[in-house]
Amino acid sequence: MTATTRARANPPRVLIARPMPAAVRARAEELFDVEWRDSNAPMSDAEMRSALALYDGIMPTLGDRFSAEIFAEFGRPRCRILANFGVGYNHIDVEAARGHGVTVTNTPGAVTDATADVAMTLMLMSARRAGEGERLVRAGLWTGWHPTQMLGLHVSGKTVGIIGMGRIGQAIARRCHYGFGMNVLYANRSAKTVDFPAQQLPLHELAAQADVVIVAVPGGPDTHHMIGADVFGAMQPHAHFINIARGDVVDEAALIVALQQGQIAGAGLDVYEFEPKVPEALRQLENVTLLPHLGTAAEEVRSDMGLMALNNLQAFFAGETPANAV
Repeated sequence: MTATTRARANPPRVLIARPMPAAVRARAEELFDVEWRDSNAPMSDAEMRSALALYDGIMPTLGDRFSAEIFAEFGRPRCRILANFGVGYNHIDVEAARGHGVTVTNTPGAVTDATADVAMTLMLMSARRAGEGERLVRAGLWTGWHPTQMLGLHVSGKTVGIIGMGRIGQAIARRCHYGFGMNVLYANRSAKTVDFPAQQLPLHELAAQADVVIVAVPGGPDTHHMIGADVFGAMQPHAHFINIARGDVVDEAALIVALQQGQIAGAGLDVYEFEPKVPEALRQLENVTLLPHLGTAAEEVRSDMGLMALNNLQAFFAGETPANAV
């Protein structure tokens, strides 16, 4: 780790847990007494405990598991805010944090369009067998065009079922409806007022009717293994399954079986149950598209996320309620 000492009097001391884009780094240096972790690996238990004792605020991200056990040895740690870099915060035990006087924030909004774009990427790649086709060309095995070559699913005019109709789910639905003329079904805890035609259905009815099923729910105990063998069993054999939410929303073993046995035609995944571990059985399947968690991987998006996290820190230390407290 390397420390930067600010010239102005007693700025809050903040640990930023990953290297960040230049714009985020520059802004952080203006605002705080910053220490940068120069590793992209998740923080260890010892690092997290030490950080809670040494810093006024921390900017953690996916993989930094601030569990109840991490907080257990503290009454009120020096750290008073975890400004998460990312919209998902299921790696932080929010109730445990609150119990120890620690505010938790996230970065919604900044990630919406980029994540929806990756959902569309995966839908098209899976439906049109793009990953399989690229592997064929790269292996030098393509013998030329013919009328029945690698026939896939034409998504225009088909039915998409979206599980979770929050910001990201709605952004996906708009792209599907207005871009591809798709009929939109959704499963959600409550009905949503949206600016496009959509029908709310129970989860298993949605799975049975949709040509493409896309998961866009937050992670956490309430959604753990929400999608399992029963959902895959309800889907149509020609249907495709897309996950851009959190890996543990899906029972990965059940997904593998569904793909191996032809219960569904294909899948597109940006997240995994035990990320970054991806099962060998999944990697060997031709009918699945696998991306390395690229949902927000655009420089301006990651910069916006970092600046939003810094805004949350700045508001908190100014005695205000951060805009994105969870």
